[in-house]
Amino acid sequence: MTLPAGLRPPRAVLFDWDNTLVNTWPTIVECYHDTFTALGRTPWTAVEVRNRAHGSLRDVFPSLFGARAGEAERVFYETFYRIHLERLEPLPGAATLLARCHELGCYVAVVSNKVGDNLRAELAHLGWQRWISRAVGAKDCERDKPAPDPIFRALDGTGIAPDETVWMVGDTPADLKCAHAAGCLPVLVGDLEQLSEALLAHPPRLRARDCHELVALL
Repeated sequence: MTLPAGLRPPRAVLFDWDNTLVNTWPTIVECYHDTFTALGRTPWTAVEVRNRAHGSLRDVFPSLFGARAGEAERVFYETFYRIHLERLEPLPGAATLLARCHELGCYVAVVSNKVGDNLRAELAHLGWQRWISRAVGAKDCERDKPAPDPIFRALDGTGIAPDETVWMVGDTPADLKCAHAAGCLPVLVGDLEQLSEALLAHPPRLRARDCHELVALL
């Protein structure tokens, strides 16, 4: 794979975390199952979680649970803290991708809707700080993705302005919308068919099926 004509190599690569660099769908599905069950709701299927769980809990849960959003968040995190580190699984090629970005001299950061402290705990658990300079998560900024605030925080102090040489790599519409809002290059990774409708509003400039294809692009 090669870059399309006219695109310059990236100076910075900002990655989403969940299901972009690490496989956390089993954890997320179980957390949602326990939360819905505890609140007397029919749990979403795994497919429904994949299709709907796009956003930080502070943005998503009020619309799902109304006045019981706080209770739902407590239940969610009871399950999360019990299982998230032991089940954390790097996606195939993720470590190679991060190492390649580092070798090319790119500034590398993570921009996630996982709560910042939890994100950084998972990053430390994998020992990936040697490649990733900064990790910005939910509640680290006034607004979470798809607002551009986390991208601006990730680039703050680097001297790198958001433009097409800053790649925002992710697997959900929130990642693409965030990239467009910040003026970065939106890069979609993962199941391309699943996001077909969302792509119409905030289309990616680059697409890759997995971390291996991203390495090839670089």
